[in-house]
Amino acid sequence: MASSDASEFHGLAVKLQRASAQVGAAAAAAVRKTAFDIEADAKALAPVDTGNLRNSISTDITGDGRFGAITADIGPTAEYGAFVEYGTSRMGPQPYMAPAFERREPTLTAALEQIGEQLL
Repeated sequence: MASSDASEFHGLAVKLQRASAQVGAAAAAAVRKTAFDIEADAKALAPVDTGNLRNSISTDITGDGRFGAITADIGPTAEYGAFVEYGTSRMGPQPYMAPAFERREPTLTAALEQIGEQLL
């Protein structure tokens, strides 16, 4: 009886190990898609004077998510991007990054929940 229980745990461990790469790949795809959707929304929402701010918004993805972490850094490289987003003592805020994130976050959360449910 004890060997039966041990084999069941071993079988579960093997299944979880196999699923890990699949789950990681699916989660990475969801993160990538969401990151580029946030970038597109931020570009659409960014105020335009010369177009420099909008053109400087980009996405940098690190890792692949299958066997480690995946991160996505989205934002402008224009040095005044934060001043536009949050405002200054002389200029009110004109948010473009936060609304873009807030619009896409529920979709990413739902996608990750669905991936989790498929695993269980």
